[in-house]
Amino acid sequence: MASLSFTEADRVPFFLLLTTHGARELGMSIRDYFADPEAVAEGQWRMRTRYGHDCLYAFTYAALETEAWGGKVEFYEDGPPNAASVLAEGSAQIDALRAPAIDDCPCLRRSLKAIRLMRERAGSEVPVIGVVLSPFSAPVIQLGFPAYLDLLHDDRERFWALMEKNEDFCVNWANAQLEAGATAICYFDPFSSTDMIPPELYKETGHRVARDSIARIKGPTATHFASGRALGIVDAVAETKTAIIGLSILDDLTEAKRLCAGKLSVLGNLDGITMRHWSKAETEARVKRAIHDGAKGGGFILSDNHGEIHWSVPEAVLENIAEAVRRWGRYPIAWDI
Repeated sequence: MASLSFTEADRVPFFLLLTTHGARELGMSIRDYFADPEAVAEGQWRMRTRYGHDCLYAFTYAALETEAWGGKVEFYEDGPPNAASVLAEGSAQIDALRAPAIDDCPCLRRSLKAIRLMRERAGSEVPVIGVVLSPFSAPVIQLGFPAYLDLLHDDRERFWALMEKNEDFCVNWANAQLEAGATAICYFDPFSSTDMIPPELYKETGHRVARDSIARIKGPTATHFASGRALGIVDAVAETKTAIIGLSILDDLTEAKRLCAGKLSVLGNLDGITMRHWSKAETEARVKRAIHDGAKGGGFILSDNHGEIHWSVPEAVLENIAEAVRRWGRYPIAWDI
């Protein structure tokens, strides 16, 4: 909280945004792990005990929301589940989409139970982070990329009708998580990244959707672009009243702190791909550089750049990240590189 208030606390906070690693921690398959809210809560608690990071992460998998809408999910032994099919093909099916009620979705009820269990165990000691997929990014999974691009560019009336349905679901799902005990909501919005669409189009569409949705979420939010770059839209993101911006490894942290000063706290931006192969020395160097570039003056949480650390990242790397934060993350940051 001190960091988010743009002041320096005792040390730099860090989030290890771990999902499938909990299954490994408990010796379970990924499918069985995500089907068991008690296991998810226990896995999160054990991983925080092991690495000492500063949150419990209630996110399971992005296709959970598609599953809630009636879609199918494909599970893998060594990575996150994915949506197995689109929800709608063609205009008539898009028009027929109806947002599900939260209580009618077993997959969402499991996630809410996991949040309640995390909150009961953690008390006020640590934040529990809930997650929603933004209404603007959800159609990538609902329709597929080509169909969504056609809708966005060629049929704005139907596009806005879908946004209205998605906004209602997003807000209800976010508020249900907050009511269950989540401290804040991560608003994943990768399609709004400047790697996906031009800033001008974002301001016409995704920005408006984010502004309206976040205003209705009854708790603090962090907007994350899931590896996509965001420095070109910092001012617009700040206008949505979100508290935190998640950055790509391709975003410069020094420039990010300058652009976000007093407006947005910065979350990021360790490379979750190359992280799989980091030695202890490289891990320390990467963490040290991120702290040097982002931590001074507060307003910074060290994390990966994607919002989910992949199954293939070894536990030794995670332990080395935690050790490097404890070594180099003490305020004041009085050293230089």
